[in-house]
Amino acid sequence: MNWRAITLAAAAAALALPLVAQNAAPVVQQRKSNQQQRIGEGVENGSLTAGEAGRIEKQETHLNTEQRRMKSDDSLSPAERARLQRQQSRMSKEIYNQKHDAQTQSLHPTTEVGQRERNQQQRIGEGIENGSLTPREAGRMEGREAATHRAVHNARSDGTVTPREHARINSLQNRNSRAIYRQKHDRQRRPH
Repeated sequence: MNWRAITLAAAAAALALPLVAQNAAPVVQQRKSNQQQRIGEGVENGSLTAGEAGRIEKQETHLNTEQRRMKSDDSLSPAERARLQRQQSRMSKEIYNQKHDAQTQSLHPTTEVGQRERNQQQRIGEGIENGSLTPREAGRMEGREAATHRAVHNARSDGTVTPREHARINSLQNRNSRAIYRQKHDRQRRPH
């Protein structure tokens, strides 16, 4: 009688093991979605600068590439899953540290250029949060925003912004705005 119970228990455990393995994949995906939500909120509320968000999104892109490579045989081994979870934990700490460091975006810019930068950061943040921007797209958009920010900083470094510098900054912001729109409205979506 005991052998029959043990055999039944072993059979039930063997059948349940694939279900546990299948349920672990949504945990990884849910964690990625939560992290994207946190990044989006940080960009929107100004606690992440364009450069910080761009670096984090680049790391996220690398992690996604590695996950796709690991899943190429249609399943994740326990060792692969553990590795992904460690990487996600590191990324989570990085997001926290970047959101809580002293670097922030100006939440109430006084210039037209600053207001446009803030508006574009909010649009990128919304795209990250709602999944209309993939991590790769968001990283590219943040890189463009960081380059524009550097151009603004360089133009202001001598105390005045010449009409030519203002026209260049305006052109960069127009290109960034169009790129944000195109990337948010293309068919690529971050899986939820």
